[in-house]
Amino acid sequence: MSNIYLHEVMDKWFDKEVRPRMHGRTHMVRWADDIIVIFQDERDARRVQDVLPKRFAKYGLTVHPTKTRLTEFRRPKWTDRNGKGDFEFLGFTHYWGKSRNGKWVIRRKTASKRLQRSLRAIAQWCRENRHETIRDQHQKLTRKLDGHYQYYGITGNFRCLASFMFLVRRTWFKWLNRRSQKKSLTWDKFARILELLPLPLPRITHSYLRASPTS
Repeated sequence: MSNIYLHEVMDKWFDKEVRPRMHGRTHMVRWADDIIVIFQDERDARRVQDVLPKRFAKYGLTVHPTKTRLTEFRRPKWTDRNGKGDFEFLGFTHYWGKSRNGKWVIRRKTASKRLQRSLRAIAQWCRENRHETIRDQHQKLTRKLDGHYQYYGITGNFRCLASFMFLVRRTWFKWLNRRSQKKSLTWDKFARILELLPLPLPRITHSYLRASPTS
């Protein structure tokens, strides 16, 4: 429904009314109701920022008061030590970082809010299902981790995947230890469980380094 409605409200309006009036280059990326608009000229960005609430109000929509913001996101100079500006889109934080050869590139990592939300969901699931058999819990946790890696497993995000995996293991250990009033599961016993029923290791599932060129 968002795609259908916003195609009329935003996409057509942006292409026919906004883009021709801009001084510099501009580009829009939209996924359902998440929208990123990129401007070469700051004046253009501020003009659209001012008129966007009026455009949305015309169709009974509102701009999110805290998620909507204007961010300077320019490639840093090669002499800069830190990149300036970052933004979140579709669960990722986009920021400037340096490649192995020292060039500034756009990097992406799991947004901290999304990471915390995923961990809370895992903790709730472990608490509610702690009395299931360990093998059944393992199978379902494996699917949850695989799903996380399938979405967030992009180039440059391995550290966040590894952190998520580490915290999931700690969370599982915590709730396995609360299957009864007496805590009887030690880390050594838990390590033996993981030897028999290993959880999937973090992996990059979407790598531009492995992408083959298309003709």
